[in-house]
Amino acid sequence: MNRSTPSSQTEQLSPFIVMEVLEKAQAMMSQGEDIIHLEVGEPDFSTPEPVKEALLQAIKDNDTHYTHSMGKLTLREAICEHYWNKYRVEITPEQVLVTSGTSPGMLIMFSVLLERGEEIILPDPYYACYPNFINYVGGKTVFLPVSEEDGFKYRPDVIKQHLSPLTRAVLLNSPGNPTGVVFSAADLESLAQLDTIIIADEIYNGLIYEGEQHTILEYTDQAFVVNGFSKLYAMTGWRLGYVIAPRQYIRAMQIMQQNFFICASSFAQEGGIAALRQCEPDVQRMLEIYNKRRLYLLSRLKDMGIATRHDPQGAFYALANVKQYTADSYRFAFDILEQAKVAVTPGIDFGPNCEGYIRFSYANSLENIKEGLDRLEAFLISLK
Repeated sequence: MNRSTPSSQTEQLSPFIVMEVLEKAQAMMSQGEDIIHLEVGEPDFSTPEPVKEALLQAIKDNDTHYTHSMGKLTLREAICEHYWNKYRVEITPEQVLVTSGTSPGMLIMFSVLLERGEEIILPDPYYACYPNFINYVGGKTVFLPVSEEDGFKYRPDVIKQHLSPLTRAVLLNSPGNPTGVVFSAADLESLAQLDTIIIADEIYNGLIYEGEQHTILEYTDQAFVVNGFSKLYAMTGWRLGYVIAPRQYIRAMQIMQQNFFICASSFAQEGGIAALRQCEPDVQRMLEIYNKRRLYLLSRLKDMGIATRHDPQGAFYALANVKQYTADSYRFAFDILEQAKVAVTPGIDFGPNCEGYIRFSYANSLENIKEGLDRLEAFLISLK
């Protein structure tokens, strides 16, 4: 008898709750509701003009065919230049795999890293999709709770206690989603000294408001870096990312790319080159605006008594501690949506240790953030 249900492999995937909040909010908007969106981590800025112009010129030049599976050499060279100019880290184009967004890059990376049953150490809270990638390719996740008191950072001594013969890598996300945490040079150096591979999700690198920014590659060459253009350059819909990998893994990653994705979009890659070489003024403009929003959001959360102990220093997220109001952040987020007409993300989307928190994205206008927080404050007052 033929099976008429999805495979068990796909059935084990957990939903991405922020998307369910967004979809509910969109359904309410279609019925005429006025919803303030503070849930989705997508820049509200337009893609910078030099990037759009590069794409249009590529199309006019009929640059619409397959590229090298690793990505255009000119883009990979520009990525290498970026890491040298910004961090004084020397990498070669042969270490860079250009992908259609960072998600395919992560799928390829975890596939070449993990045999069935091998482990990746993750912080809890974590970006919601990490466990699904790892579990899908047969790996296992080992969650290490990180605390608000420690600024949601790993403690290397605790990591050492959880290293085992099955450990393949320790994953860090800096600047972090959902926490906004930024790892310092000393933090990264300590992690690099662990006897394991480091995976650094650096998609929000560049969006840092306090202190210096660093890459794990300053401290070890036995690391994978996942990065891309979506967040820093407001290019989410372009689906353009990359992975920098130790040389011994690159050929396997290339073969996966050839089979499953072929290559990233040819003309989107031209936009990536323009972003890296021409758009620093645009990045600085967006960064200044994000920081104004961040400071306003944090001041309001403190006034409401729900700010965390350490201010987020990067990305465009902030957690709020709402344990005084609820032990069910999922229901609480939908109550806020339905009653206050503000979309926020429940902490449980980011792991059990994030229960009792909600996440705000300040990738929205200051006007909308003010209105959303006014509505939220009135909602919280109504609960007292």
